[in-house]
Amino acid sequence: TGMLMFATALNAWVDMMWNIVEMKDSMAIALATLALALKLGLAPFHFWLPEVMQGLDLTTGLILATWQKLAPFALLFQISHATLPSLLTAIGLTSAALAAWGGLNQTQLRKILAYSSTAHLGWMIIVIQYSPNLAMMSLGIYIFMTMAAFLILKETSSTKISVLSLSWSKSPVMAVTLILILLSLAGLPPLTGFMIKWYILEEMTKQSMTLPATLIVLSALISLYFYIRLGYFTAITLFPSTTKIKALWRRKNK
Repeated sequence: TGMLMFATALNAWVDMMWNIVEMKDSMAIALATLALALKLGLAPFHFWLPEVMQGLDLTTGLILATWQKLAPFALLFQISHATLPSLLTAIGLTSAALAAWGGLNQTQLRKILAYSSTAHLGWMIIVIQYSPNLAMMSLGIYIFMTMAAFLILKETSSTKISVLSLSWSKSPVMAVTLILILLSLAGLPPLTGFMIKWYILEEMTKQSMTLPATLIVLSALISLYFYIRLGYFTAITLFPSTTKIKALWRRKNK
């Protein structure tokens, strides 16, 4: 908030205008963009988001991952015509890459969803300068899918990957739904998440951004791993039991 106010004050000092939507000074625009990136949890200012998300319950985490994105994204939407394209592209690529790498070795579901939030917003931040309406549609679909994922995790009381293996025994319907949501977040066809990423890649190709499009697709392939891992644990249909427990059970019957 302080950085955003400083950007507004700097623009007022240079251009005598307090309107954040019509900023003309490049330094003020860059500071405002970085301030909104911090609020959205975009790289390289994303390190607070996984830790904060881990300290919250699933309901509050749901609000942080969805509702709290609306205000800063709306401001970014309004100033998207004046933002610096190279800065937004750099933030988007960095967010997608670091979030994919950071989510690989996680076992806590809330941290994984936090990195997922950063990665998806990286896609949106790149395309918002060229097609703001596509970015808003992408945000709406992301919020819908993330809300569904959080609600299912809350219903099944799942906060770790190891607990996901109990989902099928609790509710097979919710387990199947969660698998489909995770695959959609991963961007696998023919699910909704794939179509959004396809449209974003199509827009980037129209803008002759072949190299950034290739890099962000490679980042999506890395993040695909932990989505499939979550889906695998959710799809386990047998109740988990160790060999030691089975041995004790056999010995007791004898």
